[in-house]
Amino acid sequence: MVVRRRARAVLLPLGLYAVSILVVGYFLHEAESGNRGLEAKRALKIQAYGLQQDLDATKADRAEWERRVALLRSDQIDRDLLEERARVVLGRVHPNDVVIINP
Repeated sequence: MVVRRRARAVLLPLGLYAVSILVVGYFLHEAESGNRGLEAKRALKIQAYGLQQDLDATKADRAEWERRVALLRSDQIDRDLLEERARVVLGRVHPNDVVIINP
């Protein structure tokens, strides 16, 4: 009887400590490498940075196109832009232009 009481008095706290350590270890592991852990947060930040770069490039491209469209729609059309567009539509070139044909 005395051995059982002593064993129970020693093993019960050790078992509780072991279970507590396992639970804490599980939560630490999930906090580091789980779906919503630190590694996932780093990956999302990298992805967000790449998407922000794409957005900035797209905004710059759109601003350039809006500027070119505004030149076409104004009361006084930009002569260079008009000439460029006319050459593309008509398929003509200026006699002083150098034409390079890629095979």
